[in-house]
Amino acid sequence: MKQIDIISAFAQLGKLMRALGENKEWSDFSLGLTEDEYIEFNVLIRSQFHSNGWFTEENTRKSLFALGSQLTEPSLSDWLDSYKIAAKPKKIGIIMAGNIPLVGFHDFLCVLCSGNYALCKLSSADKYLLPALSKFLVQFLPALKDNIEFTEARMTGLEAVIATGSDNSLQYFEQYFGKYPHIFRKNRTSIAVLNGTETEEELISLGDDVFNYFGLGCRNVSHLLLPMGYDIDLFFGSIIGHSRVIENNKYANNYDYNKAVFLMNLHDLLDNNFVLLRESEELFSPLSMIHYHYYSSVKEIEDYIQTHKEDIQVVVGEEYVSFGDAQRPSLEDYADGVNVLDWLSNL
Repeated sequence: MKQIDIISAFAQLGKLMRALGENKEWSDFSLGLTEDEYIEFNVLIRSQFHSNGWFTEENTRKSLFALGSQLTEPSLSDWLDSYKIAAKPKKIGIIMAGNIPLVGFHDFLCVLCSGNYALCKLSSADKYLLPALSKFLVQFLPALKDNIEFTEARMTGLEAVIATGSDNSLQYFEQYFGKYPHIFRKNRTSIAVLNGTETEEELISLGDDVFNYFGLGCRNVSHLLLPMGYDIDLFFGSIIGHSRVIENNKYANNYDYNKAVFLMNLHDLLDNNFVLLRESEELFSPLSMIHYHYYSSVKEIEDYIQTHKEDIQVVVGEEYVSFGDAQRPSLEDYADGVNVLDWLSNL
């Protein structure tokens, strides 16, 4: 395979993913599939909620569109410009998480674009979308069929491993796959730094960073750093547009449980009937709760980020990632800051 052909295939897939993400009607064969195939994938999107209550149609389409927006020929060509196809393909095991739809797609993309073999073990929470997309990818470039495999069995013949999971999963990864060259990822979360000069539009966008995918992603903001004297009502007022999250039973159960537990333990909480705010310097907060604490100097911000650098995925704020862009990574935004393409090319 030539890299230009792989780029073309993924660019075609991106066109399809964007159309599905925007819930467009099938119009012609420019998407590379028949109307029946397109309708069938839309049925799959709508059915995700029945097997995973977090994967609403809105969130599944949101993920498809965000990922598909990266897959254009210019973006892929620029990204891959300094990388060559592997002279001899290596079998790379990819163990994927399932916290948000298609969360393992970028690793899949890196392995195939580097000319390697992707042996994928999917999370039981997200086991339908990527195989369905892969079917179309192979239609666009049949030679890729020999480089893609999905398995539920023991992974054998590996030459390297990329594994993403929880802190508990990390012990499993080390035990079973530590002997291979590897990238192991554990729990991370994201924070936002406010300075008090944010516009209403920026604060509304911050609500997207918090509530997209119900806050389940490592790129979701779960902790706020606020300047001394900040009026927290400014934030509360800006996120009211996300109040519908409480209509999801799984989210509502988390909200009710955390509210009961923390109130029983006499913790002070701020509550707007769909999210809880708790003043705490703890980085990680439970789902449906946001931690916040106040700072009095830039040094305090820097110290906090430095102290928790191994657990922070994204920092949102005026001097950092723009408000609303936490869940819109580019192709160059690698999880945990580890450049997967560099790692693959140096195996």
